[in-house]
Amino acid sequence: MSHRYCSASHDGSWISWFLSLPMNEFLCRVPVDYIQDRFNLTGLDAQLGSQLSDALDLVLESEFDTECFQQVETDLDAAAKLYGLIHARYILTARGIDDMCMKYQRGDFGKCPRLYCHSQLMLPVGVSDRFGESHVKLYCARCRDIYQPQAHCAMLDGANFGRSFPHMFFMQLTELLPSPPKEQYTPRIYGFQVHATALMPPERATCSSCSSSSTTTGKALGIRRSKAATKVRPSSGEAIKQRSPMRRFSFTLNQ
Repeated sequence: MSHRYCSASHDGSWISWFLSLPMNEFLCRVPVDYIQDRFNLTGLDAQLGSQLSDALDLVLESEFDTECFQQVETDLDAAAKLYGLIHARYILTARGIDDMCMKYQRGDFGKCPRLYCHSQLMLPVGVSDRFGESHVKLYCARCRDIYQPQAHCAMLDGANFGRSFPHMFFMQLTELLPSPPKEQYTPRIYGFQVHATALMPPERATCSSCSSSSTTTGKALGIRRSKAATKVRPSSGEAIKQRSPMRRFSFTLNQ
């Protein structure tokens, strides 16, 4: 990951500088006391290894000088990855959800581009919980689909949020969960609804019509066969009653 280290202004801390970068607009500020709690860092050494200690010192740096660190990109990348991993955990807590709710209600994450979602606000989501596998996406809770964010945020790693965040968000804030869209676009030509087979390739449309007709024919034949089977296979009691008396009489004469 490459940052434009000297392009953003900050109040002196590494966190303020990092959050001021345009590509990190979706991120919220993780409190220092949360980062300093070692319990919240459990298991992160497996992803950062020996870089964890130095990256943590850099994240907690209160007087960060970009000119001193602009040549040490590996340290900055490790710190950005550590902050992202901590951020993904923090936004699943009550405090983190409240912080992200403020950004959500301000519209910081954008609105759904789908027409019938009527500008529904969206939330960031990752399609993977591991860094380096995918970029962040935007989730619309109305149509329940994901979309590509704007270009300046599109390169942010999706692991900064993880796969669980938007669903945990609406589980905690159920009053913000929108109802599914009631409208859906219907293709029409001259006012008439287009049949689904009309939008298929010719060979697929033919196979679809043949399969539907064969199914209907099979059902009809099945009904006829069942009726016929009922007629030619009477029960034993009915068969005795239907026998002709002359047949029994003839049988007696032959003896």
